[in-house]
Order: sequence, then structure tokens, then C-alpha cells
Amino acid sequence: QVQLVESGGGLVQAGGSLRLSCVASGRTFSTYAMGWFRQAPGKEREFVAAISWSGIGTYSGDSVKGRFTISRANAKNTVYLQMNSLKPEDTAVYYCALDSSLSTVVGGPGYWGQGTQVTVSS
Repeated sequence: QVQLVESGGGLVQAGGSLRLSCVASGRTFSTYAMGWFRQAPGKEREFVAAISWSGIGTYSGDSVKGRFTISRANAKNTVYLQMNSLKPEDTAVYYCALDSSLSTVVGGPGYWGQGTQVTVSS
């Protein structure tokens, strides 16, 4: 049974930064790809970023490229999302995700966290 628990969300002003964390349990974390998605009110869930099991391969959505960075610490079973230069349109619930490969995470992961709210004020 995989469990993913996100933290680090909150309220921040436009231009500010936040770092989200997601701790995984129940599987051998270091062999799985991880990712972040987000969903704003009234909108579909959107891919944000993904990282391979080794941390070498990363992939980001166009709307966050150059502002958000995904990383992982396998020894801590944790994946991070560093969010800089935040904009009001980044406001959403952010979800951590896990699956067997980078492409699977991007296309439709099988495991999800419960989400953490990020609100960016203008």
C-alpha cells in the first residue's frame, strides 16, 4: 500500500516562493518515478513536473518552466517542488504522484497524495 503525504502549501504573495514536500511510504521509493500535478477550482488537473527514479531525468510543464524545480532525496523517501516567482494563476491544490516510470507519471500515475493547497495573492 503506497502512501504519499504532501506538505508545505500555504498563502504567499505574488513573486514569492514555496517549497512543497512529499513523503512516500509503502514501496521502495528509490525505484519509482515521482511527479507533481495541480488542480485549480473549475479546471482540470494539470501536469506540473516529474522526476525519474535516479533524479537525473526531469520534465516540466510549459506553464512552470524556469520557475519550478523538482528534486528528490531517495534516502528520505521525499520529492520536492521548489516554486519561485509565484503568480496568482499558480493557485491550486498540488498533488504528489508516483508510478513506475517517468512517462507513466506524466501520462497518468497510479498513486496520488491527498493534496496541499497553494494560494498566491496578487
